[in-house]
Amino acid sequence: MPSKKKLYKITFSNQGKLYELYAKEVSNSNLLGFIEIESLVFGEKTSLVVDPSEEKIKTEFEGVKRTYVPMHSVLRIDEVDEQGVSKVSKAEGDNVTQMPNTVFVPDDKSKS
Repeated sequence: MPSKKKLYKITFSNQGKLYELYAKEVSNSNLLGFIEIESLVFGEKTSLVVDPSEEKIKTEFEGVKRTYVPMHSVLRIDEVDEQGVSKVSKAEGDNVTQMPNTVFVPDDKSKS
């Protein structure tokens, strides 16, 4: 039985907008506090109907090999069987944004 290629749906917030992306690879980044998303997947233009929300996000990420998203911005990462529509929408709800928490606490050198 052939192994199925993994596909991930990543939901994150950025500057008051909610992003939903599909990618083949998601991992921890070597950049502290970031998630690495690469091999972005967008719908193919197989019909005359064009989804403007997907075209907007496709244009924004045109030419991007991989993107780094701060961990505190990621709301959810799902492994999915089928690709949906990538989109950007206005984040609804409270106008309060949580500030990032410190991921790394340096050693206190003064104690030595």
